[in-house]
Amino acid sequence: MFIDDCVVASNTKIAENTFLIGLEVPFSTEKLLPGQFFNIKVSNNSFPLLRRPFSISDVIENRIYFMYKVVGEGTSIISKKVKGETLNLLGPLGNSFNIDDSFSTAIIIGGGIGIAPFPFLIKKLVNKNIQVLFGMRSKSEAHNYGLVNINYSSDDGSIGLHGNVIDLLDVELKNSDETKTKIFACGPNAMFRALQKYLTNKNVLCEASMESAMACGFGICQGCPIEFKNNPSYNLICKDGPVFNIKDIVI
Repeated sequence: MFIDDCVVASNTKIAENTFLIGLEVPFSTEKLLPGQFFNIKVSNNSFPLLRRPFSISDVIENRIYFMYKVVGEGTSIISKKVKGETLNLLGPLGNSFNIDDSFSTAIIIGGGIGIAPFPFLIKKLVNKNIQVLFGMRSKSEAHNYGLVNINYSSDDGSIGLHGNVIDLLDVELKNSDETKTKIFACGPNAMFRALQKYLTNKNVLCEASMESAMACGFGICQGCPIEFKNNPSYNLICKDGPVFNIKDIVI
């Protein structure tokens, strides 16, 4: 785990209120894994006090890229960062997506900014059939950074299917062998609840990268508990996740 000041190399708007920031890091990126995250201190001032967690979106040589949506004070500050300024990173943190030989088709589900961890994952899915299902409110949120074979859905029907990503998944699974398919998902809890319900009686694996405020990022503050269905105790999203089997957790 590293704590380092990292230099902003780029900070580009890629969709409405959505940015991709690239940071030059002074440590090796070779062992970074898709699904891991960094906790970023957004300001040298006392406000905002807490770090913000950001999934690794992409890694190119000594640069790490983070995709984010401007939704509050912290992300607003980051959106104004320019080349040459610095941000302090703590990480890498958390576990990662599991990539093995048990599946040949990967269905990636991103709800809004939940698409963020998947460009890096896609790079690691070598020799897999990849289908990306990208759901959003409206076309203004659409982009294709680091994505392949994209099917869009939108709440207002302005792009792709007029509906949600579960509707897209239903179509996709009808054309897939469930026993050779694995789903990787990230998005809001409402999407996860719908996805969990949809998969109840289906024979397909699904790993979910959960979103949460993570003040420390490594389990000290106990601020991001998650309940397991068959375990009376709570685990922590930051330390035991953020990636979990969606059928194991209470959402």
